[in-house]
This record gives sequence, structure tokens and C-alpha cells, in this order.
Amino acid sequence: MGANATHRFESPIFPDGTFEMIPIIESPPEAGAHSVRMGDVPSWMKPTQNLSEWIPGRYRDIATHFDPEFITRTYGDNCERAARAYALKKASPGDLIFFLARLKTHDEPDPAGQLGFYLVGFIEVDDILPNVRAMPTAEELQRFGANAHVRKGLNDDANWDGFWVFGGSERSVRFNRAVPVDRKFCDEVLRTANGEQFEWPSHRTELQVIGSYTRTCRVVLNGLNEEHESRIRALTTAIDAYNPNSFPN
Repeated sequence: MGANATHRFESPIFPDGTFEMIPIIESPPEAGAHSVRMGDVPSWMKPTQNLSEWIPGRYRDIATHFDPEFITRTYGDNCERAARAYALKKASPGDLIFFLARLKTHDEPDPAGQLGFYLVGFIEVDDILPNVRAMPTAEELQRFGANAHVRKGLNDDANWDGFWVFGGSERSVRFNRAVPVDRKFCDEVLRTANGEQFEWPSHRTELQVIGSYTRTCRVVLNGLNEEHESRIRALTTAIDAYNPNSFPN
């Protein structure tokens, strides 16, 4: 979310670290009865308003893939067929799913300094709706009905295509201030699928390196692994620096 290049507008981050996230365009973009239109996405920083001021007029009435959404705390993905999301099938209650977004510094005059990756929040998994192939039950719709994947299914039965939806507990957090994910953060917290630190070749920008390594979902930190303790401390320290007391104990 906020890191898609199919449109020309970017999710803004402001000088105090607050930010808005503009979700990607839905596919197909035509809005159905259950869709969220881009012009109706609520502002996080101004709850009585929407994000229309950040969205060109021609996009405001088309459907958006509003996911993750932190109002009812859900996130969905195509875990059965999308390689990037396959690892999420192993998620279980109590696990944390973190969200990384590409944000653009608002009113930054230097184009080279405008874009960056940030942690924008997490969902603590509480409920899971797996491999959805048919209309969910009334009880499931009450819990997961606001999710973008479920909305697509309600618009067209062909979209009950095996997606998964994760419902977050009340400890799930959409950060008020974005947490920078830069080279220092990556060296201290993240590892490759082989457990090694990222490589930083001179011919690639920091943004390109981080984007390539974080393209797929995977287990990054295991609280039961003693070797991960220092990385978990680095993660919690980084989050607390921008969002005190937001990380579960």
C-alpha cells in the first residue's frame, strides 16, 4: 500500500512524520456496489475528511483496493497463487504482519530525497479466513466484510478465488508516524531468505535494494529464536522512537 506505480500520485509523509496512505487502483477499476471509491478513502490524520485532495479528479470515482484497512483491522492476499504471499499461509494467531510502504516527502524540493520506504503499521493476527472459494457466512462477513478481497467477491462471484484474509486484534496498530526503513534499519533488523544481511551494490540505489529484498512476505523475526533477540530489540527501538508504547510487550 502506498508503493504502487500504476498511478502518478504518491502517499505523502509530512515533516512531523505523520502520513497518509493512498491505496492502489482496484482491478478491474470499475466500482461496484460493494467497492470503496478512491475519493471516499478516509483520511487517517483528519478522520472527518477523505483523501480527495491527494487524488486527481479523474480517479476519485474508480474502485480502490483499500487493503490493509485499519478501521476493522483486516488484510487480505492471494496466498494460494501469489508467490510473494505464500509464506502468509503459515501465519497463526499472535503473529505480527508488518506493512511497508513507499512514501513521498511532502514539499521536498530535492527529487532524490523525496521517496523512501517506511513501516506504517502492523496487524496482530487474531482471526484467519483461509482459501475463500465461496460466499463467506454471515458471521464471517461481519468480521471480514470490509476487506477489499471480500468486497470484490461480493461484486462478482468469480472473485471468490482462494484469497486469504487476516483479521487483527485490538493491539494492531496503524502508526501515527512512519518508521524509516533505511540501510541502517535493514542491517540491524532484516535478513535475506538465506539469513544473511542485505548486499548494497554501488550501481543500485538504497531504495532499489530495499524494494527488491522486501518484495515477498516471509518470516523475518521469531520471538522464540535467541539469535533474533538483538534484531527484535532494534525493531522495537525504531518503532518506539516514532510511536511510543505502540508495540506489544
